Amino acid sequence: MAEKTFEENLATLKQIVAQLEKGDVPLEEALKQFEVGVKLSQELQQTLQTAEQSLAKIVNADGTTSDFEPEG
Repeated sequence: MAEKTFEENLATLKQIVAQLEKGDVPLEEALKQFEVGVKLSQELQQTLQTAEQSLAKIVNADGTTSDFEPEG
C-alpha cells in the first residue's frame, strides 16, 4: 500500500474532526477516531517541520548547502 500524501492525510484529519464535532459517533468509535487524528496530526506536523528545514537551506555556488541566515 502506497504511503498517503500530505494532502490526503490532511483531508482525512479534517473528516475525523468533522465527524467528532457532530457528536453523533459512538464513544468507542470516537476514541478510535481521536487516536487516528492525533497520529495524523503528529505526522503532518513532522512533514511541515521537515519541509521548513529544507526550505531554510541555501545552495551555494559549489553545490553544497548551508543554513539560511538573514542579513541584519
